[in-house]
Amino acid sequence: MKRLDEQKTTFMNAGKNIIVVDDDPSIQDAVRIMLERKGYGITIFGSGERLLIGEFDHPDLFIVDKQLPGVDGLDVCRFLKSQDATKDIPVLILSASPHAGRLAKAACANEFLEKPFKMQALRDAVERLIA
Repeated sequence: MKRLDEQKTTFMNAGKNIIVVDDDPSIQDAVRIMLERKGYGITIFGSGERLLIGEFDHPDLFIVDKQLPGVDGLDVCRFLKSQDATKDIPVLILSASPHAGRLAKAACANEFLEKPFKMQALRDAVERLIA
C-alpha cells in the first residue's frame, strides 16, 4: 500500500521543479533526497549569485537559506520578488534565527521555516506552496 502512495506522489509532482539555495552540504543532501523521493526535480546552488544574474531555469518554488556566502538570502528573495519573470514563484526562506521570520515576511517570502526543521514540516510547506 505504501508503495502505491509513493508512486502516486511521484506522478503528481512530475514536472515540478524546485531550486534550493543553501551553502550547507548536509542541508543540501537531506532536502534533495527527500524532495526527489517525492518526485520533484531539484537544482541546488551553494550561493545566491546565480539567481541574481538570472542563470537558472525558472522553477515552481525557491527554497533559500537566509545566511548565504556573498549575498544574504533575504536580498535574493527581494530580488526574485521584484522581477517580472519570478515575482509569482513562491519563496520559502530557511534560517536558524527565529527572528528571521519577520524579516522574511518583509522581504515578501511566501513562507519561513526555522532550522533545524523536521522533514515533515518542509514537505508540508512545499506542498502548500506549489500545490
